[in-house]
Amino acid sequence: MKKDILSYNLEELCSEINLLGEKNFRAKQIYEWLHVKKVTDFSEMSNISLSLRTKLNEIYCLNNLKVTKKLESSIDNTVKYLYELYDGNHIESVLMEYKHGNSLCISTQVGCKMGCRFCASTIAGFKRNLLPSEMLLQIYEAEKDSGRHVDSIVLMGIGEPLDNFENVVKFLQLVSDKNGKNLSLRHVSLSTCGLVNRIYDLAEYRFGLTLSVSLHASSDEKRSEIMPVNNKYKIAELLKACRDYINVTGRRISFEYAVIHGVNDRQTDADGLIKLLKGINCHVNLIPVNEIKERNYHSDKRALHTFAAALENGGLNATVRRTLGADIDAACGQLRREYEF
Repeated sequence: MKKDILSYNLEELCSEINLLGEKNFRAKQIYEWLHVKKVTDFSEMSNISLSLRTKLNEIYCLNNLKVTKKLESSIDNTVKYLYELYDGNHIESVLMEYKHGNSLCISTQVGCKMGCRFCASTIAGFKRNLLPSEMLLQIYEAEKDSGRHVDSIVLMGIGEPLDNFENVVKFLQLVSDKNGKNLSLRHVSLSTCGLVNRIYDLAEYRFGLTLSVSLHASSDEKRSEIMPVNNKYKIAELLKACRDYINVTGRRISFEYAVIHGVNDRQTDADGLIKLLKGINCHVNLIPVNEIKERNYHSDKRALHTFAAALENGGLNATVRRTLGADIDAACGQLRREYEF
């Protein structure tokens, strides 16, 4: 099996190229072709000798993504991509336009194991983890196709990032490498349903990224109903890990709260959330639920804004997430599910 060259950092690539009898400067040239010029074939590396290009092609694979479907919003310039991977599996990315620049929401797995009741990604089932190269390529392909520069990244597409921990860490190191994309990790947000052990692990890297924790309820009973992960990691244990993350990294945490009408949007829910998060350096991101045909969950606009006002009055910093790509079903998981199933 050929080696995945796009997943190597520069140090690893130097070691690989040294084994071929070449100097480090050749590795740096190849790295630039891969991560700056973003070539899709070794034959495009014009300052590399034909003999070395032939060797590279024999030993390494250069993964690529095929655009299977592309949806463009006529409302707000949101673009949704359905990509086919080398093995025939599919993932999604969503390119969104904000005043501060373009943000890309990327997938980290093919499917998801977590089983959150309101999420479309989990319905089609889990297939495998994405490689670091496959996460990078979502950025590279979106930039090439759209002609727009990706200024920030959200790991909030299909999959649970912390369930693919090693590959996600490698991706973060690659995307922030000054010899490549050179994206500051302060422009990266990583969303997790709350894998407590991995939150502690992530804190030790001190990446400087924003950790977004999916909370969605203020009691264990209610959270367990909609998020099976709560059966393993209770809210108190999760919040302890969050406090540790803040103490270690000095970064504020964002708590995501999908406001589901009749489930978690009452005044008692707001009161519980205020009590739960008191004293934690955090922001609450209220999310209107995307309706999916397999679930009977939805948000009520009036209740959503009443809930936001209640949190603000209770001393929490809370905002309602702006809905983008409403005319193209931009919620991650929906396009893959419709295409494959």
